[in-house]
Amino acid sequence: MPGDHAPRRQIVIVGGGFGGLAVARALRKVEVDVTVVDRMNHHLFQPLLYQVAAGELSMGDAASPIRAMLSKQSNARVIMAGATELDAERRELTLDRGERIGYDSLIVASGAETSYFGHDEWQEHASGLKTLSDAVALRDRVFTAFEEAERAPDAATQAELLTFVVIGGGPTGVEVAGQLAVMTRHHMRRQFTRIDPDQSRIVLLDAGDRVLAAFSPSLSAKAAGALAELGVEVKEGARATAIDAGGVTFTEDGETQRIAARTVIWGAGVQSAPFAATVAEATGAARDRGGRLEVGPDNALPGHPEISVIGDASTLAGQDGKPLPGLATVAIQQARNIAKGIAAGAPGATAPFRYFDKGALAVIGRGRAICEVRGLKLSGPPAFAMYLGVHLYYLGGAPGRRISVLSAWASTAGGREQSRVIERELPRERVRV
Repeated sequence: MPGDHAPRRQIVIVGGGFGGLAVARALRKVEVDVTVVDRMNHHLFQPLLYQVAAGELSMGDAASPIRAMLSKQSNARVIMAGATELDAERRELTLDRGERIGYDSLIVASGAETSYFGHDEWQEHASGLKTLSDAVALRDRVFTAFEEAERAPDAATQAELLTFVVIGGGPTGVEVAGQLAVMTRHHMRRQFTRIDPDQSRIVLLDAGDRVLAAFSPSLSAKAAGALAELGVEVKEGARATAIDAGGVTFTEDGETQRIAARTVIWGAGVQSAPFAATVAEATGAARDRGGRLEVGPDNALPGHPEISVIGDASTLAGQDGKPLPGLATVAIQQARNIAKGIAAGAPGATAPFRYFDKGALAVIGRGRAICEVRGLKLSGPPAFAMYLGVHLYYLGGAPGRRISVLSAWASTAGGREQSRVIERELPRERVRV
C-alpha cells in the first residue's frame, strides 16, 4: 500500500574490537539497525596492553566502553553478552541468557584468544596477554615478585623471583621483554632496600631463527641488538618444552636447558575465539589450524553471503598468496569493504577485499623501535616517533583520551610513578623454592 515502508535491515556484529567497531561506525548514516554483541563492555586497544601490565598506563587508558563510543550513533545498539548459538537457516543468533536476535547480515568479528599450542596445562603458570584482565593479572604478578624478593630469606629465592622469562619473539614478546628491562633498569631504582631491581634477569625465548620474523632480517637483527642493549637475554631457536611453577624447560641447539623463574609470560601464539567454532558447526565452514574460518575473497562464508568474517576470526590469502596478518589495519579495511556493500543494499561486500599494506611497527623500549613501510625501513628514535603517532591516531574512546595517554607516556619517561599497584595482599605463607 502507498506509504508502507520495508522493515529496516538488521545488521548484527559479534565482537567490539577494531573490526567490529569499524563496521558499526561505517554504517552510521545507512538506513539499517546495527547491534553490537560483545562479552565485555569495552573496546580494547591491545597494542597498549603491555604498558598496562608494566604499570605505565591505567586500565582506562587501554580500554573504552563500547556503549560510549557508539553513543552518538542513533542506529546502533550495544548488548553485553556472549553469542552461544547460531541458526544459519533461520538467520538467528542466540545469546548466553537465551535471547534470540534475528539478522539480515551477520559480521563475525570475535577476535582471538591465547593459544598454548595444545599445552593448556601451561596456562596455570604462564601469563597470557590478550585481555584487560590478563594485563592486570600480569601487573600484579610482576610487582608481587619484587615484593616477595624483598622479603625472601636467601639469595637463591631472590634470584628465582627476579627472573622473568618471556616466551615468543613476536611483537608482544619483544614489547614485554623490552618494557620489563626499561622498568627494572631505570624506573625502579632506589625503591627497595634488600634487592636491586637492576639485577633482574629478563630472558626472551623464541623458537624461530630470529625475533620479529615478519620484518626484514636487518630490522630483526637491530631489534635483537636493541633488546640486548637494554639487558634482555635473547635466545633464538629456543623452544619451550615444559612450564611449571618453578620455571621453564627448553631446547636450544639440541640441548635441554632449564631456567628457574617465578614469572613466565606467554606471547607465542593465538587462536580464534570460540564463537568461530560455533559458526563452523552451524554452517559447515572450514577452519585452519588456528581455528580461523576460511572465507571467500569478499570475506563471506561460502554458501552464506549474509555471514561475513573479518580480522582474527578469518583466514584469507593476500595478493602474495600468504594469509593476511592478524593486524588491526586488516580488520578495519575488511570492515569498511563489507559496510560499503551493505550500504549499497547487499548482505555483505560486493567487491573482493584488497589489503593496502600500511606497514608494520614494533617497539622495543626507551626510544627504540623498528618500522617497515612499503620498503622503507626505520629504526631507533624516528621509528619510535612514528610508533607514538600511529598509536595515538588509532586510539579512540572518550574525548581527551589521547591527551591522557600522551601525558602518561611523558610522565613515565620523566621517571614518575603511574599505575604500579598490586590489587591484593601477599600470602601469609612464605614463598618456597
